[in-house]
Amino acid sequence: MEKRRIGSLEASLVGIGCNNFGARIDEAKTVEVVNAALDAGINFFDTADIYGGTKSEEYLGRALKGRRDEVLIATKFGMEVDPTRRGAKPQYVRQACEDSLRRLGTDVIDLYQLHQPDPEVPIADTLGALDELVRQGKVREIGCSNFSAAQLREAESATQGAKFVSVQNEYSLLQREPEAEVLPECDRAGLAFLPYFPLRSGLLTGKYRKGQPAPEGTRITGSERWRPLLEDESLEVVERLIAFAETRGRTVLELAFAWLAAKPAVASVIAGATSAEQVRANASSVAWKMSAEELAAVDRALAG
Repeated sequence: MEKRRIGSLEASLVGIGCNNFGARIDEAKTVEVVNAALDAGINFFDTADIYGGTKSEEYLGRALKGRRDEVLIATKFGMEVDPTRRGAKPQYVRQACEDSLRRLGTDVIDLYQLHQPDPEVPIADTLGALDELVRQGKVREIGCSNFSAAQLREAESATQGAKFVSVQNEYSLLQREPEAEVLPECDRAGLAFLPYFPLRSGLLTGKYRKGQPAPEGTRITGSERWRPLLEDESLEVVERLIAFAETRGRTVLELAFAWLAAKPAVASVIAGATSAEQVRANASSVAWKMSAEELAAVDRALAG
């Protein structure tokens, strides 16, 4: 599989989002997903301390035992693990890193990311603590998540040592907010962009069709947060995207990945998986190298 750079790291163009580990799937199923990813040429695994109530890191670490040198592990800190473990104060950054290293069963984190901005802590203080971790050899590169372009510029101005090399925000055919400011900022500053929810929580899998009942037991149907995605307007756009993909002999899932992979700033498309079959489908999608004409046709389909 094609690899792209995240700072000094060479990451597979498709990455595995590990938010399902310890939550929607158990440890045995996690091993199945990890092994399928490795077999498909995926080397980038993105987790966080809060995923699966901290079980995601534990499951991932054990699943990679004996193969640690083949992969890149990215994890995150800053969202609330519990009332005493949250935020981006320097002392907590150091504690969170030690906790993640222990759970992952490794002595170095390849990409350590601030999961969200902490308005209570100057970014310079957080960056100082992260720089210490890099100098100590506990972290190779640092990144951030859910940052605006203004927050990225603030971090750049405050940097004295190690600097953010990546930003991970939601981005998909149906959520294009990063195009306004964050992606241009990535181009300017040389940051790798890591899109999460590339399938818009499953809306771009082809499972949800206008005029048809939504499948039961899925993330969207099981959550008040995601159910509004099933409004007719969104499903109409999905139908147009499905129609376009079919003219190319492709699925809408393949389109979702290939479209993101066509964006120069995108380094790795982070997608969760609950089965080996999903991993293989995601991995094969980026074999489609979209032409400028195809990208223009997608823009027309999105505009209606």
